[in-house]
Amino acid sequence: MSVSLTPAALQRVRHFVEASSGVLGLRFGVARTGCSGWGYVTDLAREQREGDTVFEQDGVRIFVDADSLPMVEGTEIDFGKQGLSEIFSFRNPNATAECGCGESFTTRADAA
Repeated sequence: MSVSLTPAALQRVRHFVEASSGVLGLRFGVARTGCSGWGYVTDLAREQREGDTVFEQDGVRIFVDADSLPMVEGTEIDFGKQGLSEIFSFRNPNATAECGCGESFTTRADAA
């Protein structure tokens, strides 16, 4: 499996990478947060860290840390506009539930 970007997300990430000096790609992972337990974290990757898995799509690299990988593997990242806001959204096959606002999620491993 992998982490992938839709064409819109690929274009947006490529824009950020090309516009910023020293950026290697997108860093994607999770952190404990919200009412459901896990929240997605995106940032610009300026280094490859020990344990990172790196996915590459059309020249854009996605860096995922070892702790996050089991929870986000297979995720498709999209980018779009909702009203006046521009946001990334995530289709994660590992998420078994999400909070009402969509900011956090749980997995089967959390229920165990």
